Amino acid sequence: MGTIQTDITRLLGIQTPIVLAPMAGVSGGALASEVALAGGFGFLAPVYTGVEKFRDEFAIVRSTLGLPSGPLPIGAGFLGWKLEEAGGRHIPLLELALENGVRAIWLSFGEDLGRWIELVRNHDQKTGKSPKTLVFLQVNSVDEALFAVQAWKVDVLVAQGIESGGHGSASAPPVLNLVPEVLSALPPSGAPPVLAAGGLSSGGHLAAFLTLGAAGAVVGTRFLVAEESQYPEVHKRAIIAAKTGSTVRSYVFDQLRDTTGWPAGVDGRGLAIPALAAVERGSDIAQIKEEVAEGTKRGDPSSVIAWAGTGVGPLSRLQPAKDIVRELHEAAVAHLKASSVLVGNV
Repeated sequence: MGTIQTDITRLLGIQTPIVLAPMAGVSGGALASEVALAGGFGFLAPVYTGVEKFRDEFAIVRSTLGLPSGPLPIGAGFLGWKLEEAGGRHIPLLELALENGVRAIWLSFGEDLGRWIELVRNHDQKTGKSPKTLVFLQVNSVDEALFAVQAWKVDVLVAQGIESGGHGSASAPPVLNLVPEVLSALPPSGAPPVLAAGGLSSGGHLAAFLTLGAAGAVVGTRFLVAEESQYPEVHKRAIIAAKTGSTVRSYVFDQLRDTTGWPAGVDGRGLAIPALAAVERGSDIAQIKEEVAEGTKRGDPSSVIAWAGTGVGPLSRLQPAKDIVRELHEAAVAHLKASSVLVGNV
């Protein structure tokens, strides 16, 4: 396939500027590995149920990539607020990722993210790791981006727009506005690569943000229906059946799932379901929770809470992750060539 070289491909030594989002319950060892084998960059995400499950995912990565020991060419993503929970019971997950020599750590949604950045850098210093562990930081505003660069000297910025599936800032601007604003605010030299995130599910999306100056794109929703995705089959069916405009943002999703505790101002985007409208009309939430749980057990797609971004419409089938990466990349190359825009060595 044609090549696209940007700051992120050079930094990570990858062939295409496509990054798998770290999605809990989706981005396991098989998916992250297959994205890496296809030339992109994959992130693992823990499910915060204990270290053994996460250890198993690293074993899958090592087996799939044929790397029984040594550093790994994938990353691991963590929610700051989970690491910050009382008792520090989730910190061993981050420590396990560092022990496995991941290439990057992705951090988001925390009150004390600087603490975890320092932990990563202290680990590198103590172990003499080279190259260093890269720090990806997810931001939802220009102010957050500038602080991350100036105070924390992060290695990569992930600019997440309101279109993103799963959790994000309820006040985030559209990614088409956020990315150019962040790029304009950064210093002309020495700034970290900026990745676009939020509703990006096609090669045309990737090409568009490359032309705006982004170094690549974070893709989440498209990989929900990868064959290697850990998403339950009923969720995958719901995603495939969804149309453009099927997603909404709401705090109610987490109330129905009993996954509250997110920082103030963080809500989630998922597929609109009748239960959501019922709660918003004032129906008893305890009863609605029971109905959602029962419907999910029956495998009813209209009952499941499925996180998804605005790019869900074109998704129509399950595919191997490597095919998704290839299709995104080749379509982006075609768009760039057709518009006579050269990015790196396209």
